Amino acid sequence: MFKKIIFSAAIVAISQMVIAQTNPAILSWLQNTSIMGRHYVNGNSTAIQDAVLANTQKVQYSINWVYVSTHGIPTYVTGPFLDGNPSLASDQNAIFKISLNPTKNTGTPTNTTGGNIGIFINGVALFDYRDGVSWNNAQNKLCGGPIQPPCAGDQVWNRDAIVAERQGFDCAKGHPAMGNYHHHQNPSAFNLDLNVVSTVCNLYAADGLYMIDSTKHSPLIGFAYDGFPIYGAYAYKNIDGTGGIVRMKSSYSLRSITSRTTYANGNSVTAGPAVSTTYPLGYFREDYQYTAPTASDYLDEHNGRFCITPEYPNGIYCYFATVDENWNSAYPYAVGPTFYGVKNATKVTSITESVSTYTPAPLGIATNAISNLQINIFPNPASDLLAIQIGKAMQNNINIALYDITGKLIKKDIIYQGSTIGYFDTKTIYAGEYVIQITDGVNTISKNVMITK
Repeated sequence: MFKKIIFSAAIVAISQMVIAQTNPAILSWLQNTSIMGRHYVNGNSTAIQDAVLANTQKVQYSINWVYVSTHGIPTYVTGPFLDGNPSLASDQNAIFKISLNPTKNTGTPTNTTGGNIGIFINGVALFDYRDGVSWNNAQNKLCGGPIQPPCAGDQVWNRDAIVAERQGFDCAKGHPAMGNYHHHQNPSAFNLDLNVVSTVCNLYAADGLYMIDSTKHSPLIGFAYDGFPIYGAYAYKNIDGTGGIVRMKSSYSLRSITSRTTYANGNSVTAGPAVSTTYPLGYFREDYQYTAPTASDYLDEHNGRFCITPEYPNGIYCYFATVDENWNSAYPYAVGPTFYGVKNATKVTSITESVSTYTPAPLGIATNAISNLQINIFPNPASDLLAIQIGKAMQNNINIALYDITGKLIKKDIIYQGSTIGYFDTKTIYAGEYVIQITDGVNTISKNVMITK
């Protein structure tokens, strides 16, 4: 009997080892034990150091589950939140339990809800489209959520946070709810979109989880609460991994309506406000209609499809952080309004089964070495500010340095693990030719830049 127990334990250990070597839900998290979060406050463009570790701190796994320990804070600077939100991104001290064997829900799809519906690879929460505000027909006003004085909405016409709360998002398109910092949408910086719809980055330069690149398959950026992966905006056109790289497109579009008295299915409902400049189309989630896709680069009603990806060469169902042709966020933004799979992820306070701990590869062995990445330096020539952007959030810190043509060090900075951008203030630097040196500790890349005055 004792031998059988030992044998069974050995089989479990071997199974867990195999899972760890192959499952992206274990391999993909950005683990960190030294970098602290930072934040801006309104009126101060110098980031303030926090006393909370950023990204994730530990990844543990069993045969069926991965447990991700995180404080819910990114390495990119959070804030300020210019809509009067008094909250700051604060310590969530959470353990997320996520399925390693996600399955399709063959019954009635489960609706996404307010609060966490997924987690990004840096431990930051994903919310769906809503902000908890809806129209109250009897009182002829918006109610619920952060609106004061408090009142209850009808929950018939539900406000879209991406449209209504844009002023309250920071440069990385995130904001906190009672301290729980989260993204409702594609987590890339506003100032890197083709059409910049928020100028918050002008004074409070920050970053996002990744940079959109229309020429490459977007990275895996998180996992939904049903265990299926979430990718950025671009992927292979066809489900078999062919067809080139294209933008994955939402199959939801705005309805052609002027009054809000029916849903897209034709059902009459309690009225919302008429379409106007105050309440434009897209202000409410129910302003959208779904059209079943007829092309492979359009997504299903959950905002996903089956895909072959770099991380899943055999294919898996994937969600996408959808954007339009200008790279502005496109409804339903990431996951929803229903889950494709069986929703079974949760926050736990402790782990009650036998688990193994995943330790990432040491510096220099990581598969996303800097020599393999796209690096953009802009503007070039520069005058007041120089930005260095890498194409993917790295597992390790990236050191960047600015040298003059004689080799003298002028400035240095760090692009922290889980971030993609660093800045040099060049207002006080003389005009001339300079060299940017970028290194991950093993590989070094140099780029020439011009500074003009």
